[in-house]
Formats: sequence, C-alpha cells, structure tokens
Amino acid sequence: MVNQHTCDFIFNLLNSKDFKNANLFIHSKEDIAEAISHNHIILQCLDLIIGSMEFRLNEKHKAILEGKERRGKQTVAKEKLYKHINSHIRNVYPNFNIGETTGIRGEIENRWNHSYRHWKFILNNKVANDQYRPKNKK
Repeated sequence: MVNQHTCDFIFNLLNSKDFKNANLFIHSKEDIAEAISHNHIILQCLDLIIGSMEFRLNEKHKAILEGKERRGKQTVAKEKLYKHINSHIRNVYPNFNIGETTGIRGEIENRWNHSYRHWKFILNNKVANDQYRPKNKK
C-alpha cells in the first residue's frame, strides 16, 4: 500500500506546469500503486542503475570487511557494474558527474526527452555533518 502522503504528492504533480505541458495525467489516486520490482524487468534494471549510483555515492566501493585485507568479490563486482553503467551514461553526458544534476541542456522539454536523467537531491533542512564531508572540503 502506497503511503498516503506519497500518493498525494504524486497525484498533485498533475497540477505542475511540466506535467501539463508534457500532456501527462493520472486518472485517479487509485492508479498509483507500489510495484514489486522482481516482477517487472524494467524496474529490475532501474534498481540496478539506482543501486549502482547509491553504491558509488556512499563510497561503498571502498569497503573492506573487518579482518580482511582486500575488498570482497561482491564489492568488486558492484564497482565493475557501476563503471559499466557510468560509461554508458557518459555516452549521453560526456562530462557526467554522479554528484550533480544532469541539467536540461537549454530546453525544459529535455526533462522528458533525455534517455537518462540524474538529480542531486538536497534536503531543505539539511544539517552539515563533518564526518561525511569530503576531506578536502573541511
């Protein structure tokens, strides 16, 4: 069951200028539903892409298990997957920076036309924590 707040947010996107200009619509809130990605190949692919981005953004590619000298096989495999996906994204965005929004490249319609879009999410009430700040930016 979709969280009511999430459902309302998604449904209210219909009121946005971008949705109206793109001719997108949702008939009713009942049309908004959760999906189990394991049952949908496209959602599985999306899970892989998002997971690889999260893996890299959170520096999990550097993880070495306690008591080990090297990274585990799964960590190495996930990093290879990230690099593979990243190389394809760089065909669309040659100077792609995983930590930044891809932008619209001059045309608002590109939000719907680009084959890959990437947003940097920033909380409105964020609080800086030096523990997670890159060492060269303290």
